[in-house]
Amino acid sequence: MKFRFLLAALLILFIGRPLAAQITGDVLGMHSLGPGSTSPITGARPDACAYCHAPHFAPTRGLWNQKLTTQTYTTYTSTTETNSGRQPRLGSDSNQCLSCHDGTVAVGDTVAYGQVTTRGSMNPLDVFGSNMQSSHPFSLIAPLKDNVDLAASLVANHKTADPTGAVKLIGGNVECTSCHNPHVQAKDQLSLNFLVKDSSKGQLCLACHDPTRQTSGQVNPLADWSTSAHALSSGTLSPKAMLGSYSTVGVDACISCHTPHNAGAGARLLRGQNEQDCLACHNGGASVSPMAAYANLAPEYAQPKIGHPFPTSNNPHDAAEPTLLNNNRHATCVDCHSAHGSQQVGAFPTAPLIRISQKDVAGINAADGVSVLTPAINQYDNCLRCHGSSAGKQVQPIYGYFPVRAVSAGDPLNLIPQFAASATSSHPVMHARSSSLPQPSLLPNMLNLDGATQGRAMGTQIFCTDCHNSDDNREFGGTGPNGPHGSKWTHILERRYEFSQAVTPGSLVTNLFPNPDMSVNGPYGLCAKCHDLPRQIMKNTSWNQHNSHINQGFSCSTCHTAHGMGAASGTITGERLVNFDMNVVTPNGALPISYNRTANTCVMICHQVAHNPDGTVTQAIFRRGPIIRK
Repeated sequence: MKFRFLLAALLILFIGRPLAAQITGDVLGMHSLGPGSTSPITGARPDACAYCHAPHFAPTRGLWNQKLTTQTYTTYTSTTETNSGRQPRLGSDSNQCLSCHDGTVAVGDTVAYGQVTTRGSMNPLDVFGSNMQSSHPFSLIAPLKDNVDLAASLVANHKTADPTGAVKLIGGNVECTSCHNPHVQAKDQLSLNFLVKDSSKGQLCLACHDPTRQTSGQVNPLADWSTSAHALSSGTLSPKAMLGSYSTVGVDACISCHTPHNAGAGARLLRGQNEQDCLACHNGGASVSPMAAYANLAPEYAQPKIGHPFPTSNNPHDAAEPTLLNNNRHATCVDCHSAHGSQQVGAFPTAPLIRISQKDVAGINAADGVSVLTPAINQYDNCLRCHGSSAGKQVQPIYGYFPVRAVSAGDPLNLIPQFAASATSSHPVMHARSSSLPQPSLLPNMLNLDGATQGRAMGTQIFCTDCHNSDDNREFGGTGPNGPHGSKWTHILERRYEFSQAVTPGSLVTNLFPNPDMSVNGPYGLCAKCHDLPRQIMKNTSWNQHNSHINQGFSCSTCHTAHGMGAASGTITGERLVNFDMNVVTPNGALPISYNRTANTCVMICHQVAHNPDGTVTQAIFRRGPIIRK
């Protein structure tokens, strides 16, 4: 009678359960190793649980039956980690999992039953070996240490921020079973990796990593994730790209760029090293579709274009490196963009403010050249990470000819003095246009890439990227990405800009462009973006010899510096950016090179022509010694 009553009670209990509480999906999945299983390894024992558990005999907790690994591991390390790993304790959750997954103990090598006969082999991606550098850190040194990008509850009360409680610390620590439930493969119906919960939109990661946390004096590297272009992207991921389990970039979230196991880059668990991690998606639609043309960056770094130099073994990028890059001017995507904060540009802000595609990126304060701005306020703040006072800067031949100016502030690659408000003259990048001299050649609007239609209004200040930009950028009428990613023109310039060159100073210029093409395709294409060449420059509105010099084929670079005058001298004041290229010109006898704006005269020898103090010009010839005037 008691038995019937108990049976009836059990029937009522099971029948009365709501449908939602029933198990509707896969349970053991690949961990079901019995005969007939779809697992890559199958064994002779039909009782699936026995491969891991022995109900009446097991030497460790959890009735564990698989022989335990005694492997010593290389634990995860990085220069930005707060917590560090230790060897997992024998019999701990992680040690139990690794007893199959480090490859040192055969699957089915049980304590109670000996070696169970098995067929097949484990997927190589599921065998981690002894190097755990490419896997998420676990079995950390307790107690856990806090950090601004971690959920405060991890240290405060040893709980994750997962509202469901599925993601949990094990004994106050991160273990394999914090994220994985070995008994249910398909709790997440798309990521069939024994996850403890649905991890779409980064739910599993966000249980421990908190983008919203703010702590005084610390910068959260995950800030603004929820409004970032990556978090909101609806671009469809190609399964062939193998960038995660979910259909779109936004739903894939963290694992589009990071992977908890088998990371290609090791530190920070990136799928690829630095820029390769970004180019895995930003490659023209092979991985993500639809992808706007301006999001396709791969062509900007392919021949014949030249872009910013990627790191090499001699100058590797590291997330903990100083903001002031004293490191041989390497450039990775994350030097200029924050993957966690960057947003899609819909409208272009007034110069010189940084654009939201660079939201949360760091910069250097132009006021002193060394103090850090986090985040950068102006676009040039970010450029000054490399192009300011940093050491290790180089003149790279791949970017083209480099002029040597008659007057220099010392370091010709330090742009801070060249653009400073104290400069005698400069393009208005770091300060508003303030010259008292008339600017008759300036157009009211910059011209688009076609050289005809009007683009952005000129304004009182400009961006670095108004000159250094992709040659097909969308801001000025192209379809490609904005910014100095890569260009077919030297020095990553948006348009053609020629540098006059001579074999020796004062000798004949070797690359004249007589009667030049004045269109956007000609040698003055970049200058003509802002300056009215045909109606002002060629009509000598600002100087009475412009027309003759240009028609003879000289470039602007012979007489003008492109950035600004970081210093002045008694003979060259630097007004109107006049600062001669000493590779092209040379002194006129014993007279110093000079420029007099009031008299519109200069003194020097250029192209075997002597410019004299009285404004006359005479022919100069070369003999084996110095230049001699006729």
